[in-house]
This record gives sequence, C-alpha cells and structure tokens, in this order.
Amino acid sequence: MPHIAVLGGDGIGPEVTRAALTVLRAVRDDIAFEHCLFGGAGLAAGLPAFPESTRVACERADAVLFGAVGDARFDTLPPSERPESALLAIRRHFELYANVRPARVLPGAQRVSPLRPEVLAGADLVVVRELAGGLYYGEPKARYARDGVRAAVDTLAYDEREIERVVRVAFDLARTRRRRLTSVDKSNVLETSRLWRAVVCEVAASYPDVALEHLLVDTAAMHLVCRPSRFDVMVTENTFGDILSDEAAAIAGSIGALPSASFGDARNSCGGRFGLYEPIAGSAPDIAGKNRANPIGAMLSAGMLLEASLADVDGNRRIVDAVEHVLEAGIATPDMDPSPERAVSTTEFTEHVVNALVSVAAC
Repeated sequence: MPHIAVLGGDGIGPEVTRAALTVLRAVRDDIAFEHCLFGGAGLAAGLPAFPESTRVACERADAVLFGAVGDARFDTLPPSERPESALLAIRRHFELYANVRPARVLPGAQRVSPLRPEVLAGADLVVVRELAGGLYYGEPKARYARDGVRAAVDTLAYDEREIERVVRVAFDLARTRRRRLTSVDKSNVLETSRLWRAVVCEVAASYPDVALEHLLVDTAAMHLVCRPSRFDVMVTENTFGDILSDEAAAIAGSIGALPSASFGDARNSCGGRFGLYEPIAGSAPDIAGKNRANPIGAMLSAGMLLEASLADVDGNRRIVDAVEHVLEAGIATPDMDPSPERAVSTTEFTEHVVNALVSVAAC
C-alpha cells in the first residue's frame, strides 16, 4: 500500500491539503496517509519547525504532500528557527534539487487574469527551478555592523555538478513536451550565471533534439507576461525560478492554482520518484480559516504525486479533468471569480470536484 506523509503546515496549508486529500481519496482508496507537524504547527507544539518525528515519517513515505509554512507569531525568532526554515531543511535533507512548476491557461482564467485573452492563448509552460543551492543556502549569510553602519551579506554560489543535474531534468522534461528549452540567467553580470550558461551548453550536446535558447532573467520576465506561449520548458537557478514561477501565476489566473513537485534522485517503494508536492501560494494568513482559499494548486499537486511517485497517469488525468470541468461550469473560489458574491468556498469547490470525479467515473 502506498504511504504518503501529509504536512499541512500553517495558514491555509491545512485547508487546501484537506481538499487535496478529499480528492485523492475519491480517486484512490488504497493509499495510507500519515499526518505530521511541520513549520509553525511544530513550533506551536513545543517542537522544532521540522520535528524529528516528521523527518522519520517522511523517510519511510513514498511521497510527501505539503501545504504551506509561515506564521507571524514566530517572526521574532532567529531565521534558522522560524517556520520557513523547515521547508529549506526538508529540501536539503532529501536533496530535492529540482522543483517542477507547470503553468498553463485554466478554464475561466481569462476572466481574472491581468493578461489579455489573446496573450494568454496557448500558454502552457513548465519552470524547472534549481532548489538546493544559490542565495537561499549560500554561506556566509549574516547581518552585522561595519563601522557603526548596519550591513548584511548573502552568498550566491553554484558548482557545475549542481547545475548539470537540474539542467538534465529540464532537458529530459522538454523531450516529453515540445522539445524547447529556455535557460534563464544573468550572465552579463554574474559569474555564477556565466558558469550556468557554460554548463547548459555542455549538457545540450547530449540533447541535439531539443532546441535551446538563453535569455537574461529580465528579458525572460518581460516575455513571460507579453508572450507566454513562446515558452515550453524554462530552467533557471533558485532565486530567479522562485520569482518567475510566481509571475507565471498570471497565466493560470491565480497563484492559488499553481502546483509544484520537488525531486531529487531517490526512488520509492512503489518504483516511482520520491517527491515533495505542494501548491506554490504560501500560507496566506489573511484568509486562513475563512474557507476562501483556492485548493486547485493543492489538488493538482496531488495529481502530480499520483503520476510521478505512484505511476498513476490516469489518476492524475482524472483530477485535472475534474478541476477543469468545474471551472468550465463557472464555479470558482473568490480569487478566480470576478463576481465575489457568486464565488464558492474551499469546501464547496472541493465538493464540486469530487462530484465531477464521480460523474465521470459513472460514465
């Protein structure tokens, strides 16, 4: 029986994770779920943000389904002890170096996206973000005083091995799609980007069937909102990928609608890839507990889990089809509905998706 560790976390994390689990159970009845404390939820229980018991549960799981971290109650703690540190720690512990974030036009997105319908048309891309290196992990990292003046330092560092492994993930993914890869860097300024571009070019020799282009990050950001359909797979370093994939939320109509999966080299007991699956929206404390959160990103993340970790391509397709069926019917949470008085709650949207799954299965 597949075993999934469930880390609801903070803010809207538990709400959207519950929604995803409801949908998963409607698709599969043979999965065991183990709920674990993580982030601020761990701190509130008097434990570290990434408790030892959670680490052990994740190590024996076939995949991890995660909600969000971030809790203002703990903002006064040192950075290494805050809820957000748990996410960096779990990525580092499991060597999850490749973050895969798909973004495409969803039914109804034209109603709420700031992009014109003709700009949105045909947009379907994946951002592959390097997840284990760069500014978020580099040392030294500190705040200090210099001659009585406050100062701070963050270190951006990569080696060729870190770059090559994530770039190969992106090339392999491009081979399953439209065989186009855009590598994003800042090689006109940064030495790390010059190394990045050199390694990408070396790896490209093994993929003659994939068309490669290089873009500076500022140019890529512009094209992402002006001509998103030009992109197929985009690969970039940690910080650039974090920013660009959030920008890509304009394509889907809401940041709450974007899923993601994080992988390393590990396999699981089901013969699939061990991965951590999460919506990219964050904890959204302003709407936490109000039953207004968009669960689509969590649901689609659960679908990615089925396909990549449990080799259940049909299960993923069923979830995607059910979500799109509900959106096509004009049913959406407030962030994706231009008429707030007509919008449905998180639980109502989830019920509609489950009903769509049942009705399609009956046919």
